[in-house]
Parts: sequence; C-alpha cells; structure tokens
Amino acid sequence: MRPQLLRHAAGLGAEDCPAYLYDLQDLREHAAAIRAALPGSVQLFYAAKANSDPRLLGVLRDHVDGFEVASGGELHHLQSTCPGAPIAFGGPGKTPAELEQALRGGVDRLHIESEQELHLLTGLLGERSVDVLLRVNLPIAVGPVALAMGGQPSPFGLDPQRLDRCLALVTDDPRVRLRGIHAHLASGLGATAHLDLAGRVLTWATAWADQRGVELTEVNLGGGMGVDYGRPDRRFDWAAFGTGLRRLLEGHPDLTLRIEPGRSVTVYCGWYVTEVLDIKRSHGRVFAVLRGGTHHLRTPAAKQHNQPFTVIPVDTWDRSWKRPEARDEAVTLVGQLCTPKDVLARGVQVGRLRVGDKVAFSLAGAYAWNISHHEFLMHPAPRFHHLDHAPALAGPHR
Repeated sequence: MRPQLLRHAAGLGAEDCPAYLYDLQDLREHAAAIRAALPGSVQLFYAAKANSDPRLLGVLRDHVDGFEVASGGELHHLQSTCPGAPIAFGGPGKTPAELEQALRGGVDRLHIESEQELHLLTGLLGERSVDVLLRVNLPIAVGPVALAMGGQPSPFGLDPQRLDRCLALVTDDPRVRLRGIHAHLASGLGATAHLDLAGRVLTWATAWADQRGVELTEVNLGGGMGVDYGRPDRRFDWAAFGTGLRRLLEGHPDLTLRIEPGRSVTVYCGWYVTEVLDIKRSHGRVFAVLRGGTHHLRTPAAKQHNQPFTVIPVDTWDRSWKRPEARDEAVTLVGQLCTPKDVLARGVQVGRLRVGDKVAFSLAGAYAWNISHHEFLMHPAPRFHHLDHAPALAGPHR
C-alpha cells in the first residue's frame, strides 16, 4: 500500500468505513507497463465487467485500444463514460434489443456465440453492415485452471462442428464481415501457460482458415491472465508474455491478435478499508467481526480464498471496558451478514488485532464491489475515494 493511501486509510473515521480506495496512479503505471510489454500488432481491450468505475475507465482509456462489454447496460455505460472509444460486444445470450443497440452504436466488433445469434443479427441489419468474430469452443484441453470457459462442454462459443454452418451464413451475406476467431478458453493462467494456449489457438485457427479458404485477419485470445490472491506480490509476467507473443507472430505478419484482460489490469489498484467492530471467541476459534462484509467485497466468497489484508492500528480507545483483541493467533475475519458464508479471510495468523483497528483488504480493484449482493440486509453502501498524485483526492461519492 502506497504511503499516501495508508495515511488516507488511517485517517478515515468510523462513519467513513467501509470505503473503497482506488490508487489511480498505480493503475496508470500498471496499464502503461502492460501496453509497453505488448507487440504493436497486439490490441489491448479492457474487459469492463471486471470494474466499470468511471474514474478507472477514464485512466485506462489512455492506455488501451478499446473496451469489451457483455451486456446492453455495459455498452451504454461505456458509450457514456468513454464516448468514441472502440467497443467490442461479447458474451452469450444477446437479446434482439442488445444487438440492435450494438448496431446503432457502431461497435467495433460483435462476438457471435451461436447460429441463433447470427440469425438474429442478420434479421436486424437491414442496409447496415457489421464486423464480427466467431467465438469457438475449441477442442483444446486447458488442463487444471481457475475457470474453464472452453475445451469442454460449455455454454460459451460455438461447437467446432457448428462453425461451418455460421461460415456459410456469413459467406452468403455481404453485410456481415468475418474478421476472425475468438477463443477465450480459460482464466487464471500464468504467462507460460497462456502462451502455450495462445500457440495452440493460433495453430488451430490458421489451419481452419486455410482449409476453408478464409482470410484470417484477427484472432482474439480473450483474457484469463492469472491473479494470485495468496501471493499478492506475484503478478502476471507481462514482459515474458509480450516476448512470447512476438515469437508466435513472427510467422503471421498480417495477423492481429487481440487480448481482453480485466481482473489482471485493475485488481491491484483497489483497497477495501473497514474497521473491527468486535473480537469474539467461540469453541476455541477467534472471529473478528468487521463493518461491511461480502455484500461489499464478494470476491473471497466467490473464489473461496482468503482476501489478503493489512492491519492498520488505531491506538485511541476511550471506552470504560477493556479493549477486546487477538494476539499472535489465527483469526477468521467476517462481516455483518446473518450467514456463516460472510467470510473475508479464514484462520489467518495475526500479530495483534483489536476492536477499533482498521483492516485494509488489497486486490479489491476487480470483481469486488461490482459483483457483490449490495442490498442483502440493507447495510449502508461503502464510500469510494479516488487518489491520484497524492495528496490530491477526488472525495467520496455514491
């Protein structure tokens, strides 16, 4: 945690917690480093589903080639927040209204997930035209991964046996311009595993295009760059990934690769800061009850991991009773919800944790607030702070 963030978190009053702190300078530096590591023929699109906070999107717009959305709501949000930015529209189950919205908005690419979706699209086109990628669930084993999106039975993408049917529809309709193949197969990959998968996707896609006489100009690898919540200091090796992509592309000078990372771009810039309300002992275990919980930060419940955290000591205590605390022992950090699943970190060793101390959870910049069940029990929403070039601060909102 940067010193300016630590000072800001320590200065939050009880009424200001919980709060999300976003380090915009950290995000700016990280996004610039990602862009610098990638070859020029690789387009970087940010998957807005990871975190669509307008201030974060504003920072990223200077470092990415565009944004990927997966709903009409995200499309409207991106068009309002970053007008004029290229947008790709992916995801299964697009409704006719969403396809019409995409056509009116002039999206950069539509990722077609099925024959049904392609039929819907052609029925809406009229005199218009559109650039598409066919998303394919390739017959490539992805091995043990955090999240398998393909390489096995899946609702995502086209079965390869159905791909020729879509190709025939596209070939017969000059309004639909096929630009290439989309193949996001897995998430949670390290650089070496991602490069191996990318090589196999390229081999399959180029062979398929040659067999079908298709001019393949673009392959979209999706995202899936891993984030290690158990080792927050270990980041995806973008330098090695960029070097590997350069080697892969040496034999394909006219091919554009596109990647769509989300979590690995914004996760490190966000912190969820709250305070300890109670320290309780139950049947030999210690629980720290925090203000807030998984209705604000759902990631640890969704991924079944311990969210990494830092204890920020608060030494003032003006109560008339002894301050409850845990010392040199394992503590489970829970929230205020009436469910045993409201766990942010389980059985983590702490040196000292007291009622009134603050806890800052790191890696909270992606799939955190935006995937949480905000209205459960109707606790107050967290505040949001965007810190940029400390001590400048865009104050709390929402």
